[in-house]
Amino acid sequence: MKIKKTYSYALWSALYLTLLTVVIAALSYCFFSKHIGIGSVLFSIAILFVISFFIIQYRTEHFIYRRLKKIYEDVSILDVNDLRRDSVTTDIDKLSKRMQRFVEGKRLEIKSLTERDSFRRDFLGNVAHELKTPLFTVQGYILTLIEGAVNDKEIRTKYLERANKGVERLVAVIKDLDMIAKLENDGMKLNKDVFNILELVQNVFDMFEMRAKKRNITLKFDRIHEFPVFVKGDAEKIEQVLINLIVNSIKYGKPNGTTIVAIESYNEAKFIVKTIDNGEGIKPQHLSRLFERFYRVDQSRSREQGGSGLGLSIVKHIIEAHNETILLKSTYGEGSEFSFTLEKPK
Repeated sequence: MKIKKTYSYALWSALYLTLLTVVIAALSYCFFSKHIGIGSVLFSIAILFVISFFIIQYRTEHFIYRRLKKIYEDVSILDVNDLRRDSVTTDIDKLSKRMQRFVEGKRLEIKSLTERDSFRRDFLGNVAHELKTPLFTVQGYILTLIEGAVNDKEIRTKYLERANKGVERLVAVIKDLDMIAKLENDGMKLNKDVFNILELVQNVFDMFEMRAKKRNITLKFDRIHEFPVFVKGDAEKIEQVLINLIVNSIKYGKPNGTTIVAIESYNEAKFIVKTIDNGEGIKPQHLSRLFERFYRVDQSRSREQGGSGLGLSIVKHIIEAHNETILLKSTYGEGSEFSFTLEKPK
């Protein structure tokens, strides 16, 4: 059976001390046998104590040094050249602190990898589900046409229109996935310039005026602005943010409701742009996850309304690429307010 290293250390130390004691006793007997007294005994004890102290100290340093050296050699973050034999006590304390930092770093790394793996599984499941639904829909309509429905002009037209909607949904999902991938892998190249945010918002209002009218939703500013409001940013990307937020407010707003855009001074260096609706609102348990990819508050209703499920995630990426902040306030049953900051031009 393998002897524990501490026992081996203690055994050899005891052996050395025993041999030393025997040698000192023999010498004492030889030289002081005729004149042994209390002084001689005390002198022998003192000599034994001093020599034992240095032996134990040397053995302890040697024992610890070898163990520390092996740890330094085994752990990649530690440099064995940092270890000095004459300061192993200090090095133990240093090693303990460095190992604590190493272990904490590894713990956080493992936690991050676990979260990423979980996120990857959820993401792949969501992508598969988002693509599968319109694909099966399109396939169903095409198979029906192939089986004979193509000869009926009315059915053919209706089914082709529905198949086209499924394809449009697929295209939207793939385009948004492509944008997300570019944002995360390559970063976002911004063409920052000064532009009139009021004009940009009005363009988005005009773009979705017909869609809003279908649900009797009014798109408007919170007040009449007498002068332009200039901000600094990538106008094309900020337009994408406004499109996603306004489209969401139309989708989930109440019929006969309103979507209001307000632009206010946030501080000396920033404006804040708010998109406010009086729709159904969001329950508190969903707020923290709303900007996750494919996260939907109401799965069935969200898919009826269309969209890729990536809109808010894209919004978050664009705003963060500008080093700005996006905020969300919502009261369930009353409405939601999405807001983001933009830089004031100097």
